[in-house]
Amino acid sequence: MNTEKLAYQIALTLIPGIGSKLAKSLIAYCGGVEAVFEESKKSLQKIPGIGPGAIKNLSTASTMARAEKELKFIEKNNISALFYLDEDYPPLLKSCGDSPILLFKKGDFSFQGKNQIAIVGTRNATDYGKRFCASFIEDLKAYEVQVISGLAYGIDISAHKESVKNGIETIAVLGHGLDRIYPALHKKVVEKMLESGGGLLSEFLTETNPDRENFPKRNRIVAGISEAVIVVEAAKKGGALITAEIANSYNRDVFAVPGKLSDTFSEGCNQLIKINKAALLSGVSDLEYLLGWEKRKIQNAQRELFPNLNPLEERIKDLFVVAKRKLEVEEICIELDLPASQIVPTLLTLEIKGLVKCNPGKIFELN
Repeated sequence: MNTEKLAYQIALTLIPGIGSKLAKSLIAYCGGVEAVFEESKKSLQKIPGIGPGAIKNLSTASTMARAEKELKFIEKNNISALFYLDEDYPPLLKSCGDSPILLFKKGDFSFQGKNQIAIVGTRNATDYGKRFCASFIEDLKAYEVQVISGLAYGIDISAHKESVKNGIETIAVLGHGLDRIYPALHKKVVEKMLESGGGLLSEFLTETNPDRENFPKRNRIVAGISEAVIVVEAAKKGGALITAEIANSYNRDVFAVPGKLSDTFSEGCNQLIKINKAALLSGVSDLEYLLGWEKRKIQNAQRELFPNLNPLEERIKDLFVVAKRKLEVEEICIELDLPASQIVPTLLTLEIKGLVKCNPGKIFELN
């Protein structure tokens, strides 16, 4: 970990008036995070969107002092920092314009090589919702997935618990810093999540309370990370519906579990299905069919061989095998030193042959 570089990355998130979109523009314009702080005020003034207050705050010593304090916490508590240009940053989240420039991770999990599925719902989960979570997640064992949720009461914590029970990695996205667990009642569940290969993720620094305004921000990360968002139970209003709305705006697949018309905590799900903002979900087979998954039996997984590949197709296939992760078109072009005009048609051919598949955000992976 480059601690000096990370200190600047943290400091940039602390500047009032600089959100994630402007931060990315500044980094691109200046050529790096450190360069943003070293750029002259005159040059910074030319960048659209930055105000005089933000420019002034870039040079304050208190910002770097707070960043150094956070850095000490990270080092002491075995926290990983994921910068948006890093290889280990969640690949699907990269395609979201408002994704945070920095995420903090607790746990040994990686976002590479697995499908991320968000399961969200009401805090007032009924037996119907809990039973669905138990059955659905048990069926997910046959797939290489990570279950994403928000550690809240109700459906969220049911999703985490059932994932741990079935040996599935599960990740909680938090609406506060990693110096606390909220609700505190879920600390033991978090310990089990960490032990089973999952963990915690947050864009917030320590000393950030779980305030109401933080949870929509948390929900956008849940939606952005995930290939699909599943709403198990939801009333007419609530955080789960916000997550579904954000997921639709990110062009993610959204699914909802239907319920009786008279059930209060199925009203939101039924409405999502009614207005075509979610596909009806009755089980894992619906998810597999609508997402175009191939069933991945973990114990017996064998990759099909394709002997009739031309040299460029072989090179692309080998690149995926070596990388062992999803790749963007730009990354493939850089690695093979070839223009997109050659790479894109070849990827389409490989997709037709069933060797690769295209995920949201034009991110490819081996089938």
